[in-house]
Amino acid sequence: MLIIFLRAFILYFLVVVVMRMMGKRQIAQMQPFELVITILIAELAATPMENSSIPLISGVIPILTLLSIQVLVSFVSIKSETFREIVCGKPSILISKGRIVQSEVRRLRINMNDLLEQLRSKDYPNLSEVEYAILETNGQLSIIPRADKRQVNVSDLSIKVDKEELPVTFIVDGKLSLKNLNKAGKTEEWIKSELQKQNITKIEDAFFAFLSTDGIFHAQQKEGR
Repeated sequence: MLIIFLRAFILYFLVVVVMRMMGKRQIAQMQPFELVITILIAELAATPMENSSIPLISGVIPILTLLSIQVLVSFVSIKSETFREIVCGKPSILISKGRIVQSEVRRLRINMNDLLEQLRSKDYPNLSEVEYAILETNGQLSIIPRADKRQVNVSDLSIKVDKEELPVTFIVDGKLSLKNLNKAGKTEEWIKSELQKQNITKIEDAFFAFLSTDGIFHAQQKEGR
């Protein structure tokens, strides 16, 4: 029993490390060759995990081999556009200037109901609102709306806005993050002063504290303090 537990732990840890090395993409964002490698890795890890008579190395070596292949293919894809098109394909224009490209829809065997459903999921219920619809290599549908149907941006209104920074978390459940404090260029005395302004006497009494994107300090006291 202990051997089975150790084998499962080792294989689980190995697969997690391998998937991390492959990148942070979600399943829906993977290229076809990445999805194939992911499925193969899962199968290779499951076989020695459920059958203790198979040597553990028989699962480890193929998994590392697939990882090497994935890294190599990704590297070559970056360097060669032709190789990338062979492995990943290229985007397909399904709607051009408001009209469906029928030849491309037939070639990709896309059902019109499925296409309309994806348009609705992107908040474009009317086909007439779409200028271009592009099916990306990972299967996602990108939509470029007509000029008069596009969302209004701040630049369109000629409004000057200040640049925003990422929010910085200082305290979580009474524990101060010195790393984030130094990153924000603040001191412990500063945060104590800010807490006192919000009637929180000690850092340990704060449940959550952060600096928002607009540079305003926010803090919430622990319940019962």
